[in-house]
Amino acid sequence: MNSALRKSPCPPMSDEAWPAEIADLRAGFAGALNVYRTMAHHSALLKAWAPLRQHIVNDSALGAVRSELVILRAAHCMGSAYEWAHHVSRARALGIPDTRIRAMRGMPDGEDGLIAQAVDALFDEQRLPLHILTALQATIGKEAIFDLMATVGFYSVLGFILMTFDTPIDEYVARELEQNPA
Repeated sequence: MNSALRKSPCPPMSDEAWPAEIADLRAGFAGALNVYRTMAHHSALLKAWAPLRQHIVNDSALGAVRSELVILRAAHCMGSAYEWAHHVSRARALGIPDTRIRAMRGMPDGEDGLIAQAVDALFDEQRLPLHILTALQATIGKEAIFDLMATVGFYSVLGFILMTFDTPIDEYVARELEQNPA
């Protein structure tokens, strides 16, 4: 059943119900997206999440484009429609063409393929095999490897939350993808 047709057992928090102890987060990233409005049901977790989110989303050694490719592959591996939709939108905003975005559902060539193999290995083997680790080291460097693993972990947790609670895709992203599917 389409998650848009089901009622979430833990719907995104409204402004009126927003917890006072994380009022400062509502005006920023947390109030902007349904995923964080869902996490607001556990205010201590959302507050602890904020610094790691800052690093993963804004300060990663992967850079914006590689980060989006990692997230797209992780969303694909998990089957997280919310993360896929949101990161198609973000990837497009970065100028990543739809052909490259769609390729992350298969096995792309070059560096994108290496990223896909790395994400797949983390899901399938819970580690990076030596041949992938060596190739990544030569291509993106050690800090970016750590950030790749942290990004997969970060978005896996978000995927668990989103899929468990049937968090609806934010309306502006749903409209974008309805008008221009990926």
